[in-house]
Amino acid sequence: MDAGLKRELEAKVTAGERLSREDGVALYECDDLVWLGGLAHQVRTERNGDRVMFNVNRHLNLTNVCSASCAYCSFQRKPGEKDAYTMRIHEAVAKAKEMEGEQLTELHIVNGLHPTLPWKYYPKVLRELKGALPGVNLKAFTATEIQWFEKISGLPADEILDELIDAGLESLTGGGAEIFDWEVRQHIVDHATHWEDWSRIHRLAHGKGLKTPSTMLYGHIEEPRHRVDHVLRLRELQDETGGFQVFIPLRYQHDFVDSADGKIRNRLQARTKMASPAESLKVFAVSRLLFDNVPHVKCFWVMHGLSVAQLSLNFGADDLDGSVVEYKITHDADSYGTPNTMHREDLLNLIWDAGFQPVERNTKYEIVREYDKATPLAQRRSEPQQVWA
Repeated sequence: MDAGLKRELEAKVTAGERLSREDGVALYECDDLVWLGGLAHQVRTERNGDRVMFNVNRHLNLTNVCSASCAYCSFQRKPGEKDAYTMRIHEAVAKAKEMEGEQLTELHIVNGLHPTLPWKYYPKVLRELKGALPGVNLKAFTATEIQWFEKISGLPADEILDELIDAGLESLTGGGAEIFDWEVRQHIVDHATHWEDWSRIHRLAHGKGLKTPSTMLYGHIEEPRHRVDHVLRLRELQDETGGFQVFIPLRYQHDFVDSADGKIRNRLQARTKMASPAESLKVFAVSRLLFDNVPHVKCFWVMHGLSVAQLSLNFGADDLDGSVVEYKITHDADSYGTPNTMHREDLLNLIWDAGFQPVERNTKYEIVREYDKATPLAQRRSEPQQVWA
């Protein structure tokens, strides 16, 4: 990128002027990662100071049985496969209660599109979970699942959301977005929920007072222009509803190993390379600069590794996903090296080590507790520090 264009983009960002589609593509073409990170960090700091939010949560995947066969997915199983599973409601409650002593604040529930589970299973499981853990926020179901519930119940999404909210739902998840542009989407997705329905369902949720996350799966067959288009669609919907709390870039994973049956389910990996750490940091930076009307950008450390997660905090991110405990959707795909679980103390130390102030939040981004600021760098250098892999 030439110096003149850099100055022009810096001026727009400093003035708070909205960046265009062309600006976004230009930013992706820029090889000056330090400059790009600095620009994104400027915006991140203006919005959120040196604070990094996190929560103490548990991911629950009630079933991996799925009617779809998306090209990138290593999680899905078909009925009758050896390691296909579906939790009974009491099993889900027991798993959720395992973390009760750690002051859990969120259950994050995402599932396969099970071909025979009845619709009533889903509000019932929410109601039981809420009854067992009344102080825990329930963030559950992708827009893809909501549309699946429309299909199996015959009810419109409006009524489905009302029943789920009555059962305890406090937020949808952001999944099912992948890349919205049909040029890419037709090659990676095997379900019926595309931009029109994904946006319809989130718009409905926002209209009912739910705040939701938004996501983008990057690093597969898409090009930078598709990423820009994806973010700008979300930005336009946010202009309309104001319902997105956070944007979460998700790093596409290769299917390195499946010890259960030795199968490779990812049909994209023969022609793809996973995004490098530098590319991931660029995605965080450009996303923060383009998505000017969303309060937070989150790094889901499970998909990026702990070191990149720390670095992302200097490239626009101000939020880390929480303790997680078990994230089968990624860990069924790879042996990438991220742990299943990060406890509160692990997250605090990760954030302090990166030089930021940890702030514990809940699903609604309400502050649970603010912690001490990071120890100054000079003081930290005077004694050995833990190195995060």
